[in-house]
Parts: sequence; structure tokens; C-alpha cells
Amino acid sequence: MNLFKRIEGVFFNPRPVFDGLAVKPVWVDALVVVLVALIAFNLIVAPYMQKDQLRLMKDNAALKERVGAERYDLMIQNMENPSARSRIVQTFVTTPLFTLIALLLQALILLILSRFLSSQGTYAQVLSALLHASLVDKLFGNSVRMVLALTRKSLMQTSTSLALLFPKMEVTSTSYIVLSQVDFFQLWLFGILAFGLAAVFKIELKKALFLSYGVWFLKALVNVGIAMIGMSFLR
Repeated sequence: MNLFKRIEGVFFNPRPVFDGLAVKPVWVDALVVVLVALIAFNLIVAPYMQKDQLRLMKDNAALKERVGAERYDLMIQNMENPSARSRIVQTFVTTPLFTLIALLLQALILLILSRFLSSQGTYAQVLSALLHASLVDKLFGNSVRMVLALTRKSLMQTSTSLALLFPKMEVTSTSYIVLSQVDFFQLWLFGILAFGLAAVFKIELKKALFLSYGVWFLKALVNVGIAMIGMSFLR
């Protein structure tokens, strides 16, 4: 099955796609699509992301006191006039590399936890299934987020999670951070990933769903922790 048929199948008929990947775990082309889609999204929304970050940091007395006036002024200056080099590194190196590492770790965690349910499956098979499932979020999810960002002229006020139901909620609040983890496209991603895990580990779909959403829950906890630490510097 070629790449385009696999992409179509992930959205409309995932079971045969993941059954095929369990037999022949291809993943390089899917990884390229995921990273290219991520880079394209970041290129388009970068101006809005910069404005959002500047809005959070500018005139923030708590941050200024914590880091010192001189360093604070330098941070604001760099955010108002970012160098071309820093933007290129952020878009083409830092973010894709972080995403790649996160995907590799998630695949490893899935494989480790699967050993409580099955002795079947390899790392390559799990990584292949995860990358193909990630197409849901990186292609469709980011397309929706991009449209919302372009419409609202802000990335921070853009959400495809439960936080969307509370438009007046402060983005630095704990409630917003927690609700933002319950993202529709992430739930869809880990839902169809269960088809891949069931095929790879030769387990029932309900067990695969339990494993998949268990890792989603762990991922959400980690994201909440990182976000809480980051936002603590702005409060």
C-alpha cells in the first residue's frame, strides 16, 4: 500500500492500514510527512505565536522581578525583533527535533507497557503505527488550528480542545492548561492508534484502547507539568 492510500486509509478505514503495517512496518515516509506538515504549520503561525508570547511577557512585573530588569528588557527586545537565524532554528530544527524525540519516546513507552498484555510486536511496528496515527493530528488537526489562528490572529486563543468551550478563561490558568490536553484530534489519534496496537501486539481492541489511552493520559500529565512550570514564571 503506497503512502497516499495509507494516508487516506488512516482517516477513513484505519483497520486495513494498520493490519498491513503490522506485517510490513514502513515509517520513514510517514515521518517525513509529519515533520513537513509540522514545519509548514509553524511557518504560517509563527507571527501569531510571537505576538502571543510577547503579550504574555510584556509589562509582566512578576517576570521582570524574577529575572532582573536588564535581562527582562533583553528578552523583550529579542521577542520584538527576533533574528532570522533564531526563527529558522526554531522552525526547522528545534521544534521538529523535539517532536521526533517525543514520538520515539512514546513508541518506546507503548512497547514497554505492552509487555503486560502481550509478548508480540517490535519497536519498528509500534513506531510505524504511531507515526501513521499522528497524521490525523499533524495534517487535519493542524489545518483546523491554522484556519482558527488566521481567523483570530492569535495562536494562544486557538484551541481544538475542551478549552474551546471557555473562551474567556485565562490561558495561563491551571484550568486552561488541563482542559487544553483534552484535544479532539489527540483523542482521535490515540483512538485509531488502538487499531495499530491491536494488530501489532495481537490483542483485543478493547485492551489496545486501554493501552493507547493510558499513554495519552501519561502524555497529558507530562504536558500539564511542563506547562505549569513554564507558566509559573509568568505569574
